[in-house]
Amino acid sequence: MSEPLRVLLVEDNELNRDMMVRRLTRAGLEVITAGNGQQALNLMLSESPAVVLMDMNLPVLDGWTASRQAREDDRIKHIPIIALTAHAMEADRLNALEAGCDDYATKPVDFPGLLIKIEKLTRA
Repeated sequence: MSEPLRVLLVEDNELNRDMMVRRLTRAGLEVITAGNGQQALNLMLSESPAVVLMDMNLPVLDGWTASRQAREDDRIKHIPIIALTAHAMEADRLNALEAGCDDYATKPVDFPGLLIKIEKLTRA
């Protein structure tokens, strides 16, 4: 049996984080969490997740900046990042992609759609 896919969920809202952890775990994924962009960068380096689900509006270091910094670091730039944001305008999607995110999902999250994005980005 193969190891479950490790997902880093970066979300500062505790209720959102708990709900997403439960749903991702039920979907068979291993979930690690961070509450801000700096913690996310640290965990990307130490835990090597298969994919990062990055809230963009975070304390300490926002998701835009954390994504850009991840793309500039050779040790973690290969890890796919999916932006999670309540901002649903086309410009917001383009800004997320420009910041280095590989894909984009709006909140509230379309969970089946998110699982498809995760699978697409982590397929070997």
